[in-house]
Amino acid sequence: MATEGRAGLAKSAVEKLSDAMGEKTKQLGTAMQDVHRQRRLILVIVCVALLLDNMLYMVIVPIIPGYIDTLRSGEAEPRARESNASGANASRPQSVLGPRYPTENEDIKIGVLFASKAILQLLVNPLSGTFIDRVGYDIPLLIGLTVMFLSTIIFALAENYATLFIARSLQGLGSAFADTSGIAMIADKYTEESERSRALGIALAFISFGSLVAPPFGGVLYQFAGKRVPFLVLACVCLLDGLLLLTVIKPFSNRARENMPVGTPIHRLMFDPYIAVVAGALTTCNIPLAFLEPTIATWMKKTMQASEWEMGLTWLPAFFPHVLGVYITVKLAAKYPHLQWFYGALGMAIIGASSCTVPACRNFGQLIVPLCGICFGIALVDTALLPTLAFLVDVRHVSVYGSVYAIADISYSVAYALGPIVASQIVHSLGFVQLNLGMGLANVLYAPVLLFLKNVCQMKASHSERNILLEEGPKGLYDTIKMEERKGKGKNLQAAGGVEGNSVDSYHRDLTGASEEDSSDYEYS
Repeated sequence: MATEGRAGLAKSAVEKLSDAMGEKTKQLGTAMQDVHRQRRLILVIVCVALLLDNMLYMVIVPIIPGYIDTLRSGEAEPRARESNASGANASRPQSVLGPRYPTENEDIKIGVLFASKAILQLLVNPLSGTFIDRVGYDIPLLIGLTVMFLSTIIFALAENYATLFIARSLQGLGSAFADTSGIAMIADKYTEESERSRALGIALAFISFGSLVAPPFGGVLYQFAGKRVPFLVLACVCLLDGLLLLTVIKPFSNRARENMPVGTPIHRLMFDPYIAVVAGALTTCNIPLAFLEPTIATWMKKTMQASEWEMGLTWLPAFFPHVLGVYITVKLAAKYPHLQWFYGALGMAIIGASSCTVPACRNFGQLIVPLCGICFGIALVDTALLPTLAFLVDVRHVSVYGSVYAIADISYSVAYALGPIVASQIVHSLGFVQLNLGMGLANVLYAPVLLFLKNVCQMKASHSERNILLEEGPKGLYDTIKMEERKGKGKNLQAAGGVEGNSVDSYHRDLTGASEEDSSDYEYS
């Protein structure tokens, strides 16, 4: 009887648990059907993906010295055996190991290792942008997360330079898909300019947090748990993010894209003068950060005899002004959206001034101020100009965002591909002071170029594009009026030039034609 009673209790508990799980699943399904909740979940998924990518990019920094020690000890062992065989002093391997800082040859290897991710990302982005425009945003994001997961596992198992190089390059491939499709998905889901700026600002805050918190995160876990643990933790988070993506978006459930608009080719977007100005600003403003990351630790050691913890925490305080810059820009953009170009120009001026003052610092406390200024300026530029790219595509091209954010990713990749390789060479040949003055001057000189974007806010998108490309009826009085205006213009053009076909065909040619004026589809108010 006692056994039967226990079995009955167990069965009852299982039934209750099953009912509870079923109820929770129904609630989750209902929540996912709500548009606003689904957008928030998508934002969380994308932000976690961006956080992982940037943490993986920087988490290797404190592990590199340990790898150098291993490399040197591997070279020292044969020399030690030769010394012992010839009766030399047995302490010679200790002198071969030397300090924990790279020699010139090792410095080049480390620079190539860091740059390999950005170089491959730079090469793949034109293809990934086109691919995203063709298949949507969800599957490329899943591909990116899968490749990043494999890259993280390879990092955890790597024991030599070649394996590290493969893992680093593979991360660049994953980033080309995950970063571009994630940012494009945010721009696509958040169509209102204020909401879009806020959502992209949150994504930028996660990017900053990942880049700045990764070195101390990796250093602590590497010190107390071993080299593999930081990468295994990141791999687990990446796996969970991928499973959440499959649950929320279900990328393979609906692949019908017959009625979706065809995006503007990436080469045409690159020749759009407004997009080119934004891309140049994104590259220029990120050059100080990309060039200082591989060079500032050595300079700190030489000029201020900085300790290990000071070099490890160099960039961590800059996270807070970066988030502050994102917050301020989002608030200002919501209140004064016509000044986006000014926020970007102001950010570049701050970056230029801060970069020029870095060489004047003589201790860790002084150095924090210009580094915080650089990150604050980058936050202003990125938060102001990334939503501007989506707006430019809306008013001048077709509202498909894969290729335009591939261009933004290319802009970042140019800076971070050149940084680890070129910065060290500039420091060796010209000096650290000249490097910073050059970067500061470049930002200050580029700031006035953003005046070219001053009239962008006066452009208005034609919402009838949606009706024609998606074969939907006009929604609301505004779309109805615009549709009638399009039809009237089409008839006038046909009567004047004897062109056959209806106004829809004429407008579709305008969207896909070769000339910039015909494809822009914007009006000045």
